[in-house]
Amino acid sequence: MLGGPGLESVVDQYISVITNDGRNIVGVLKGFDQATNIILDESHERVHSTKEGVQQLVLGLYIIRGDNISVIGELDEELDASLNLSELRAHPLKPVIH
Repeated sequence: MLGGPGLESVVDQYISVITNDGRNIVGVLKGFDQATNIILDESHERVHSTKEGVQQLVLGLYIIRGDNISVIGELDEELDASLNLSELRAHPLKPVIH
């Protein structure tokens, strides 16, 4: 997981964020602060289902509070572009329990 100073290396790059409530949000990291609140541009939420492919809900410019973030990871754009999300099936993530 990236955090704090590690995020500086991925500013203006695509990242994937898993939130505490189990959401998967992908976008371009535009900024962050000391509390790991982040600003994403060109973002969308990927909604997983066992019955249909991954749906992508457009969010645009989006702010996520640091205390709602479970995992932040770099996204390999080439690999991501090669995936056929309409054919992927998966159970939605469950919320994180503290």
